Amino acid sequence: MSIIDFFEEKVINFPDNPLIWEKIGDAYQSASYKDVAELVKIYAAGLLKLGIEKGDRVSLMSEGRKDWLISELSILYAGAINVPLSTKLEGDQDLVFRIHHSESRYIITSQYQLPKIRKIKEKLPLVEKIIVLDPIQDLENNEILWDNIRNEGELFLNTNEHTLIERRNTVKPNDVANISYTSGTTADPKGIMLSHRNYTANVEQAFSFIDIPYYYRTLVVLPWDHAFAHTAALYAFMNKGASIASVQAGKTPNETLKNFATNIVEIKPYVMMSVPSLAKNFKKKVEKGVQSKGKFAWSLFNTAMKYAYWYNGTGDNKGKGLKILTRPLGLLFDKILFKSIRAGFGGNLKYFIGGGALLDIDLQRFFYAIGIPMYQGYGLSEAAPIISANTPTFHKMGSSGKIVENLEIRICDEQGNNLPTGQSGEIVVKGENVMLGYWKNETATKESIREDWLFTGDLGYIDKENYLYVLGRFKSLLISHDGEKYSPEGIEEAIIDNCSLIDQFLLYNNQSPYTVGLVVPNIDNIKKLKNLNKSEEENAKIILSEIISEIGFFKSGGKFQDMFPQRWLPATWIILPEAFTEENKMLNSSLKVVRKKVEEKWKKEIEYLYTTEGKDVNNRKNIENLTIIM
Repeated sequence: MSIIDFFEEKVINFPDNPLIWEKIGDAYQSASYKDVAELVKIYAAGLLKLGIEKGDRVSLMSEGRKDWLISELSILYAGAINVPLSTKLEGDQDLVFRIHHSESRYIITSQYQLPKIRKIKEKLPLVEKIIVLDPIQDLENNEILWDNIRNEGELFLNTNEHTLIERRNTVKPNDVANISYTSGTTADPKGIMLSHRNYTANVEQAFSFIDIPYYYRTLVVLPWDHAFAHTAALYAFMNKGASIASVQAGKTPNETLKNFATNIVEIKPYVMMSVPSLAKNFKKKVEKGVQSKGKFAWSLFNTAMKYAYWYNGTGDNKGKGLKILTRPLGLLFDKILFKSIRAGFGGNLKYFIGGGALLDIDLQRFFYAIGIPMYQGYGLSEAAPIISANTPTFHKMGSSGKIVENLEIRICDEQGNNLPTGQSGEIVVKGENVMLGYWKNETATKESIREDWLFTGDLGYIDKENYLYVLGRFKSLLISHDGEKYSPEGIEEAIIDNCSLIDQFLLYNNQSPYTVGLVVPNIDNIKKLKNLNKSEEENAKIILSEIISEIGFFKSGGKFQDMFPQRWLPATWIILPEAFTEENKMLNSSLKVVRKKVEEKWKKEIEYLYTTEGKDVNNRKNIENLTIIM
């Protein structure tokens, strides 16, 4: 089944249900499945009139909105391929590469993203037209309005509707629907070719152990080009006749984020998609809100959380045994405390679906405790993207859930041999959701797909109950001088979560005698330690001593000493004067650390840590960098 077949089936089944909610002026307005279908047909006709051919690529760069969905469906209806682009990309080589590499003939963009396109359009000789979604006045050469596409489409349908129908009928399940670019954590980003059937198969798989009623709404805070949001929100909700809502776009990301706080109360979503960075922000806001109510409220909150953590266990054993006798206490905490917290999320929110990266178990426990579980899943864009998921019916905190139906999975060693249950290795999958390959990159395709099996590059294992545990990247391992290997992500996350003075942290060991760390300090918390009566150097040494103490939690004698093997903990580390950000390319658009970029940027600092001077944490560079930061 193609996406167009899928969409038309839903229009027949749910014609008058609201499909999409968008804030226009001061209020949200909905468009029904039937309304959207009519618009898709008109705009697809307009694209045909513009000259779009079967298989043409069209780049789409816009904030999430009704016209984002209509644009994609219109492109697909016309037999073309959508190239969804992240709004986090800047008008530089990263954006040029994606548009040029995909050989896009057209670009569809919002008014807020248009300046980025204008900045680079001279470097895009293959682009014939730039279509602007908003009714702006200052159109430049080769720019046309989305409204013009609609007008042309209506005229085209009057005399050439048969031409559109003929084109629509050429769309087949195995045709490429999207070329979705990776975030470029290695060299150049790769264009993931996802077919229509990849998506519709993955939507079917998404409901292996879960269901949602038609009246559910979701507010899509993640970028709509994000593979997780794209499938698990847009098309999964469409599958059930449910509805999606866009966050009101602002001129800047910060303005959009402010709108989100208002929009969530207005839409009152039942389910939301989340990634770790969002989860951490939500947690901070909840805690800040409780703290603002005074010491008693904060003390009561912590008591309630400790009880909930104990009662809930890992979710699958919630309230088991004698715990059930204490349930009235939990109901009391919920009534006087947690219920009001949930009201801040609109009041209807049943649960989050977590994805995008590893979600720390403490975050999972936190949201489970306040009554809005965050059910962690796992996937990657090359699998359209869902591979496993926790659900209300089957969940175990700390895991990435059960493998979806109609998907084969293996855990393999470096030679591709199958490993037994409970043993960790590379996660390898096979199913209809696995990509066709990488656009114009046969070498990378052959490396990733072998005999229809997708080698994910992720490290994990499956337990006896068929829950998948994802441990980090299989190919970005710490490698000691004796060849032993270990995934760093779990250690890095634990250190960040438990060390108040560390904001970002990265481990390094490439066949070296010991492991080292790169530390981006938490500036606000560091400044709280500054003593005005002491010199800059004295203050720096006090802070270094406190960081040593916090990292010491994980070393022999510390409260987390058994959490990780000691050899993979940092023997020394260096304070960095600059954070990992999207602007300096050390974070990708999914806010994951681009390890290769970080290691290249701080190559000299890493080498310094393997010198006699660098091995002493109280070294000259750490004192200098802290002095700069303070």
